[in-house]
Order: sequence, then structure tokens, then C-alpha cells
Amino acid sequence: MHKRFFLRAIAATLAAIGLHIPLAQAGEADNFPSKTVRIVVPVAAGGSADKLTRTLADKLSQLWGQAVVVENVAGASGTIGAAKVAKAPADGYTLLQQGEGLTLNAILFPELPYDSRAFAPVIKAVVNPQILVVNPGTGIRTFAEYLARAKAKPDSISLGLPGNGGIAHVAHEIITQETGAKVNYIPYAGGGPATLDVLGGHTNATLITLAAVTEYVRSGKLVALAVTTPYRSPALPDVPTMAEAGLPGFSVESWQGYFTPAGTPQPIVDKINRDIQTVLKAPDVRAKLEDMGFKVAGGPPAELAASLQTERPKYALAIKTAGISLR
Repeated sequence: MHKRFFLRAIAATLAAIGLHIPLAQAGEADNFPSKTVRIVVPVAAGGSADKLTRTLADKLSQLWGQAVVVENVAGASGTIGAAKVAKAPADGYTLLQQGEGLTLNAILFPELPYDSRAFAPVIKAVVNPQILVVNPGTGIRTFAEYLARAKAKPDSISLGLPGNGGIAHVAHEIITQETGAKVNYIPYAGGGPATLDVLGGHTNATLITLAAVTEYVRSGKLVALAVTTPYRSPALPDVPTMAEAGLPGFSVESWQGYFTPAGTPQPIVDKINRDIQTVLKAPDVRAKLEDMGFKVAGGPPAELAASLQTERPKYALAIKTAGISLR
């Protein structure tokens, strides 16, 4: 009672001097969350985005004392899941997991089932390399061998894409443009199913977030050829960068973050940001994510907003130059 009276007094004082902050916004962040929080992952279960989100959801549930449910809503390069979050109440109880795909979709799709300003950035949680892996049965053991085969026999290598028009697609199109190595793209609804088909020998290769396949590379079930970042991953330190393996200057880094529907009160956005950072900084969580191949990021919502602005012209140019289209 005393707390609510105090908040009303603050709101009344601010209103008297010409500033209006809704009472609900002034105090609701203190009690957030008071019910189940849902995180929509717009790709199929089993991929890196799903693994990351389930790790965070488990710890957030413990921190908040409320259930945090992960819901996979795959399809249409992530736009179906994103549209679901865009239509949700702007109260912080529905979050969207997304990365650079949010920017790529805005470039590639002539029309989207949501407004381009439908989401409020919360946090860039991790950054990570993409990694090129092949089924051991292909006989390919190095990035140079991969390029040689793809150039000598165009389309003879089937490459599963964890999403048509995603960062892996963009990255490989840049490889094709720089080397002439052409492969047969097979799009999937996410990294999980794309990986399963390479493991089963139904496709030859995939270019995917490193964290999605770390365990398979370590066990020998997949052969890692190179990573897309200018640095090697501590999770797989023996895997060279593409720059080291034959493409000087090549660099593509992807990321995973979280958003709320636009209009979510800033105090709630800030609280979610702080709490996710608390989870990311926990030694056991950081160690687990880094072992998977992620690099923990963090930072305030404004940093993610700035990142979105910076990467759009870069990817728009790459898509235009490579001629990538969803049609």
C-alpha cells in the first residue's frame, strides 16, 4: 500500500510540472513478470537459436520465479513467428528471438506480415561465426577441396540452408561471387532440420551457426571446413577461418538477440535487458554458451538499435550484388 501511494505521489508531482509518466509504467517493471513469459523462436527446434533461447529461458525462469516458455514458430524465413509477436500485447510477456534475419527479411521481402517498426530492441545476446560443414561421406576434408569440387562440377554439392535468404545464404553467395564455386541450395525451416539431413547423408553440406553443430564436429559426425569470421572459434580452435583457407578478407559474423512488440514500456524493456545480462554473465551460463561456440555480447537496447541501423546498408549491398531473391 505504501509503495503504491508513493508511486501515485511521484506521478502527481511529475504531472504538476508538465511531465506525464503513466502510473502503470512507473511501477509495473518492479512486479514484472507476474505470469508466464513466452519467447517465440521463429525457426524449427534443434538449431542454435533454439539452444540459446532454451538455455536462457531456464535461467530466467529461476530468476523470475515464473515459467518462461519457448515456442518454435517456423516458416517463411522467420516472418511467421515474427508476425505472431508483432500482434502480441506490448507488455513484455511475449518476446521474439531474432538476429540479422530481421534485417535481411526487411530487405528481401517485398511485403511483410508486420510493420518494419513492429519491434523494440531488447538485447544482442551473443555473436557467433557461421561454419561450413560436410558429411564425412563426401570425401571433402578442406575448404580448398570444397571450392575445387564446386567449381569443377557446379551444383554437384547439395547445401542445406537454415532458412532461405538468411545469413548463411548471403555468406555463401558472397563465396560464390568471389570464387565461382556454385552449389545446389536446399532451403530448410531452420538449422535443426538442415543439420539432420547432412548427418543422414541426404544433403552434402550446410553453412550454419557454429553453435548448432559443435558437438557433431567434435564427435566426427561432421567435417568442419572453415568459419566465416576473421577469428577462429575457441570452441573449435583447429577449424581455420575462410580468410586463412583461401578467401583473404572474408568476414561474416551473425548474432542472436531479443525483441518485444513496439510500444512495450521502456522500464519493462530495460528490466528484461538487465535480467538477461545477469543470466549471460553467470559463470555456468557463459561457459556453456562459449563451449557451444557462442560469444557472449550484451549491452543496452540502444546498442542493438544502432547495430540494426549499421548492418542494413551492408547486407542490402551484398544481396543486390549477389542477386539473392526469394522469388
